Amino acid sequence: MNLTPNRTKIIATVGPAIESREMIAALIRAGVNIFRLNLSHGDEEKHKAVIELVQSVNDELGTTVGLLADLQGPKIRTGKVPGGTVLLPENHELILTTDDVECTADLVSISYQQFARDVAEGDHVLIDDGKLELRVMEKIDHTRVRAKVIYGGLLSSKKGVNMPHTRISEPSLTESDKQNLRWVLDCDIQWIALSFVRKADDMRELRGIINYHNKDVRIIAKIERPEALEEIDSIIEASDGIMVARGDLGVELPMERIPMIQKHITRKSMAAYKPVIIATQMMESMISHFRPTRAEATDVANAVFDGADAVMLSAETSVGQYPVKVVEAMRDIIAEVEKDPSIYNREIKPDKDSPHYLSDAICYNAANIAMHVNARAILGMTRSGYTAFMLASQRPGAAIHIFTDSQQLIKTLSLVWGVRAFYYNRFESTDKTIAEVQDILKEKGLVIRGDIVLNTGSMPLGSRSKTNMLKIGIVR
Repeated sequence: MNLTPNRTKIIATVGPAIESREMIAALIRAGVNIFRLNLSHGDEEKHKAVIELVQSVNDELGTTVGLLADLQGPKIRTGKVPGGTVLLPENHELILTTDDVECTADLVSISYQQFARDVAEGDHVLIDDGKLELRVMEKIDHTRVRAKVIYGGLLSSKKGVNMPHTRISEPSLTESDKQNLRWVLDCDIQWIALSFVRKADDMRELRGIINYHNKDVRIIAKIERPEALEEIDSIIEASDGIMVARGDLGVELPMERIPMIQKHITRKSMAAYKPVIIATQMMESMISHFRPTRAEATDVANAVFDGADAVMLSAETSVGQYPVKVVEAMRDIIAEVEKDPSIYNREIKPDKDSPHYLSDAICYNAANIAMHVNARAILGMTRSGYTAFMLASQRPGAAIHIFTDSQQLIKTLSLVWGVRAFYYNRFESTDKTIAEVQDILKEKGLVIRGDIVLNTGSMPLGSRSKTNMLKIGIVR
């Protein structure tokens, strides 16, 4: 089980700063629920070592922290700059090329081979999170374009490139991603995120590969491109979760739009019973400082108010100087916000046209009844995890305790708002199972004698079918 009681989960990105057993254990104790492997960096051997390390620490601490593998997608970068940096002055004209050459003030290489084909005259090219801005003046040939520096500055090696007005022809699931999938699907991974998703078919292709290998791994669409917003409903439907990746999204779109986009996507994801992650620059100053800014604390708090299932740390934990402190700070901000009753009981009504309507109605009413009778907890039995996702989407004030005989699902649910999952495999009679799971929770100090609890499950219990039962009980 998790060591902290927060409903909103914390994701920490793995990197050189936390790749030791001691740091992984310290971060779990501080409140991390999921570790993210950024497959843009590091190699297969290093990532596998981290996966094994997290498994080992879980066994040692008795925790169920999960793992998220983040596929790079068609990330575009500049080439190498000899000497470290080169100045690109404003109004200077230069050549952007897909040839593998070293960058100078007059010639900058771009890693994306279709770059010259995809861009058009007048398109903007943003480099290093928008710190440098260029405008395409003309296409020279299939590998080179002429561009003018609009906002200049120093360019260093391997900086990210964004093209907000350009339709990228390369698929979101690249050949490099497919190579990473070949080994990552054989590891103890619960979630896979795909970067730069533009349409639902991107996610369907990823799911098809996972299904072909017969793996129980859930998929997350990272929303980073303007095209994704046009297809957001179908992307949410085709995914198991959504990540609002505000870094690239904030470069691709006017920054003033990002707060409302975050709220909009969060609402839609909750209504679809899909977990949503808010990511990028949440505690950026703590890469080099031991406490966050007031604005960062407010940013994390707003994500919790919006209804995020999880908030994610990137460079703050992967390369930052204070990885444990940043998790502790995020944990404490979350805990303070979760004292506010306004974040609970969202009352997302089930869709009468859904094939799961009866199960959805039971979960919806379980949350409502729990609120009215001041229940301590809602208990659910599930194999697929559907009940857990449904209950969590309602954001009940009562605790959500899920019982399953799938160890993989237990770790999967470490991402989902408010859910604590436990292993249980004696699904015999309804009354006996209810009594036994209550005893488990009493032993762990999560309920006490006299508490009101709501039990959800399927009858007959042995059939393990869709949830069709709701029973109110008092812990004996």
